[in-house]
Amino acid sequence: MGGTKSVPAGSQEFDQPWRETPWENKVLLKENLRELAVNHPNVKHVRILLTGQIGAGKSSFINSANSAFQGRITTEALVDSVSADRSFTKAYRTYYIRDRQSVLPFVFNDIMGLESRESQGADPEDIVKCLEGLLKEGHKFNPAVPAKNDNYRSSSSSENLTYCLVYVIAADKVSMLDDDVFKKMKYIRQKASELEIPQVIIMTRVDEACPLVRKDLRKIYTSKKIKEKMQECSCLVGVPVSHIFPVKNYYEETDNQDDMDVLILRALKHIVQIADDLVQRKKYELEQVERA
Repeated sequence: MGGTKSVPAGSQEFDQPWRETPWENKVLLKENLRELAVNHPNVKHVRILLTGQIGAGKSSFINSANSAFQGRITTEALVDSVSADRSFTKAYRTYYIRDRQSVLPFVFNDIMGLESRESQGADPEDIVKCLEGLLKEGHKFNPAVPAKNDNYRSSSSSENLTYCLVYVIAADKVSMLDDDVFKKMKYIRQKASELEIPQVIIMTRVDEACPLVRKDLRKIYTSKKIKEKMQECSCLVGVPVSHIFPVKNYYEETDNQDDMDVLILRALKHIVQIADDLVQRKKYELEQVERA
């Protein structure tokens, strides 16, 4: 695939990376994201919704993105370091990405994680309302009961719409994805597709899935194990490999690491570009209505 050369049987690595990575271009990646201009009269921030299994690292990815921009470890989105059995995110909240000068023109929405048990985790119908831009900021999730009408906006707006849906999946747990969680993800994917919302996978915990990557993050695209996990994610969720980005979130580090930042920033760049394509399509549709 992708022109990858064959390697001796039993090898854990390809002989060359199958996806190029700009390891030395961290500054340029940040500049490209800073310079994004949202060319839509009614959209100030491009909204990106994160969903995925409990404990996969949704909140950690938000913190990691902020950390990559600010050059220091940030913890704005609270993360539970004790247990991955329950979602630590309880409310629907918007997180702004900042650098040292300003707030960037894209935001993340974090929601309660998906769980196999009906009494735990976010209700898929609530997530669909998030996609439609109808769930109110600060809504507290009740796994047993979907949000009631008073938790919904009566109508959406261009600013509140989701422009990219991101599934966060742990690389070391792909094979153990519960059937009930998979069904919920499949339902959410179907609804997002009906809304023409582009979809991406952030694959976390790559260091836990592959010893080679744990020793050297730059082996992420020569690792056979990581490519295997990306292909597994693609088959399970239906997102093409070209829209899957493996990263290592900040968790135990106390200082930024350039290689971690590059993977996070590159993933973010592609997510924002994909989301902006939908923003521009919505702008075109608006212009057509105004001309009619």
